[in-house]
Amino acid sequence: MSVKYYQDLIVWQKAMRLAREVYTIARQLPIEEKFALADQIRRSAVSIPSNIAEGQSRGTSKDFIHFLHIARGSNAELMTQILLCVDFGYITDETARSV
Repeated sequence: MSVKYYQDLIVWQKAMRLAREVYTIARQLPIEEKFALADQIRRSAVSIPSNIAEGQSRGTSKDFIHFLHIARGSNAELMTQILLCVDFGYITDETARSV
């Protein structure tokens, strides 16, 4: 049975949860990061479920796989930015691990 709606995909649901968690973290960053790192991590986080949704909505397996690869790249970008937040002392290791 194929999934009819991207909202039914568990990976999309988890990506949405991740985006919400990242927005919470972004609000905790210093004001000088508002238009730098905070903005970048929000964009990376939003890109993940967005690409999953777009890929599934395209209707072909080839397109879906392509957009899943893009989402995976955005996830790697986000995880790098989260690690930078730890390195800069903006968040704890525990917070980073919870993402």
